[in-house]
Amino acid sequence: MGCAGWAGLFPLVSGLGPHRGWGAVAAVGYLLAAGVALLPRGVARAGGVGLSALTAFGGAVLVPGVLLVGRGSGQSEVTVLARAGDLLLAHGSPYLAAPAGPAEVTPYLPGMALFGLPHALFRGGGGPVADPRVWCAVAFLAAGWAAWRALPVRLGARPVVRSAVRERVLVGAGWGAGPLPGTGAGADVPSGAADAGAGVVALVASPPVALALAASGVDLPLTGLLCLALAFGAAGRPTGAGLALAAAGALKWTAWPAVAVVVALLAATAGRRAALRCAGLAAAGTALLVLPWLLRAPGPMLRQVFAFPLGRGPWPTPAASPLPGRLLADLGPAGWGAAVGLLLLGGAVVGLSLLLRPPRCAVAAADRLAAGLALAFLLAPAGRFGYLALPLFLSAFVRLAARRHPPA
Repeated sequence: MGCAGWAGLFPLVSGLGPHRGWGAVAAVGYLLAAGVALLPRGVARAGGVGLSALTAFGGAVLVPGVLLVGRGSGQSEVTVLARAGDLLLAHGSPYLAAPAGPAEVTPYLPGMALFGLPHALFRGGGGPVADPRVWCAVAFLAAGWAAWRALPVRLGARPVVRSAVRERVLVGAGWGAGPLPGTGAGADVPSGAADAGAGVVALVASPPVALALAASGVDLPLTGLLCLALAFGAAGRPTGAGLALAAAGALKWTAWPAVAVVVALLAATAGRRAALRCAGLAAAGTALLVLPWLLRAPGPMLRQVFAFPLGRGPWPTPAASPLPGRLLADLGPAGWGAAVGLLLLGGAVVGLSLLLRPPRCAVAAADRLAAGLALAFLLAPAGRFGYLALPLFLSAFVRLAARRHPPA
């Protein structure tokens, strides 16, 4: 019911058409999921996955996603990715040399342009196949599935924890009011593979993730790759972890702090050699994927990818939620400097914690990375409340996946 209330607010308060469209459809989906959750437990099952979670996924992700993609209605980020793909195919760089305004800025590293290539290849046609958010969703779900398969089970977590704990993690931290679909009050946190799977489906169907899947999707590939890097790190697979970090690092520079966390995890559990291999692959892979475009167009890339998101570009960034860093930056140059100083100090504190008390399991590593990213988003000179969905998802996903029982 809480998710339905959250979604139902969008048609009333949002100024964005895609958000209003998603909210109107998703609210109905969440209400249906809440009704299914009231069925007897033996009835409300479907192939080992909670029927309520599947109903929420269908009503909040699939149906509104199909409608929005079919109408070509999406957030401005979808247009940015499509244009980046067009520019990459036509000119070899996803960045305009002289953008006329913030709408023509590409504030992502070159890897994100790959999701716009189908749009370029189909020359604006192709329907859903050419929509960048479809490929963002595919990358997110594929990386999440691979992380689920790779993540060692029941590391750093008790097999059964009461639902109140999960609600504090997913709801009290800002995920929404009330339990997620398929996780009614009094239920236990999933401890078996089937119940953990239902929990992950419910997590993906929760409002922050469902809205991103249907209307935008730009943060989802990064989220999935970070989950995959943590899973490989916890499984003692430095090559896989390094490659996942390299791919994530070529999408957005907000992925770069994850290298330190995964390397610390590997150093504590698999030894120095594994940690160095992961670090080397992550650094070399990111450089290989980013440097050619940096050397080709250093000015446009630095201004659009780094200066603009930090509020130092020629135009104000639309990421203007009243978070602490943004409020400081609004005070003027001194406030902006104070926000950056606090941001660097927060990063130093998290880095020191990795040296003094490195994480030794997937859950601890996910929590450390989530804390660092949340701190960065809060203290950055520009940001959005929606950015906090990334650290919350990382922490929740790894917990759910790590609590499942090993296959028989």
